[in-house]
Amino acid sequence: MGSSSSFHLNPCIPFLLAMCLLLGPISVSSTEKVTVSLYYESLCPYCANFIVNSLVKVFQKGLNSVVHLRLIPWGNSWIQSNGSFSCQHGPDECLLNTIQACAINIYPNVNQHFRFVYCIERLRLEGKHTEWGRCLGVDKMGRSPIDCYNNGRGHQLERKYAEETDRLKPPLRFVPWVIVNGHALQEDFPNFVRYVCQAYKGRPLPEACTSIQSTDDSLEEISFNSVCYAGEHKNSTSLQH
Repeated sequence: MGSSSSFHLNPCIPFLLAMCLLLGPISVSSTEKVTVSLYYESLCPYCANFIVNSLVKVFQKGLNSVVHLRLIPWGNSWIQSNGSFSCQHGPDECLLNTIQACAINIYPNVNQHFRFVYCIERLRLEGKHTEWGRCLGVDKMGRSPIDCYNNGRGHQLERKYAEETDRLKPPLRFVPWVIVNGHALQEDFPNFVRYVCQAYKGRPLPEACTSIQSTDDSLEEISFNSVCYAGEHKNSTSLQH
């Protein structure tokens, strides 16, 4: 584990997240909110890029007031016949998937656990994921996620995420895999904000949606090299229920 010193995010990001907590002109019930589910794995560089540079838009321009964001850190991992986990990017990814699952469970407030996930994924982009311990300083989390990992609770959480991922229809083909209100965006995942705004039926619209109506700047193109595809193990190894 890396240094225990506090980790400092891009100064703009904490400000944006803090502002979103203060913005409250739109009162939206949980039943009206649009559910955005991200299925990902912690060390896929394209997942990290999406979380740090795109998914963070949930916390900008009031969009979080109409979104129920779910993070599912499993992705293309699989369960061996002996019950152990194997991950596409090796043991470090299995560790960080589980640590993130623990943080999501222990700190259910999305503003809090997203900051932790964001911190780790930013380190991944910087080639410093082994220093993830620095992210425990975010919101003064302390050792709770580590204790969750060590006592086996994290393994249970990951197994639930594995089962959920295995049940997806259509099945997960790559990560990041984004679902908006039950609709898998597949290759169009970079444009998730547009789908959120189309799915949201309440009024007034958040600024993120009113601004997107007047520009096509959100449209992005991806290539076959900008996602982490599931390996052949998906065809030969199924979950052991």
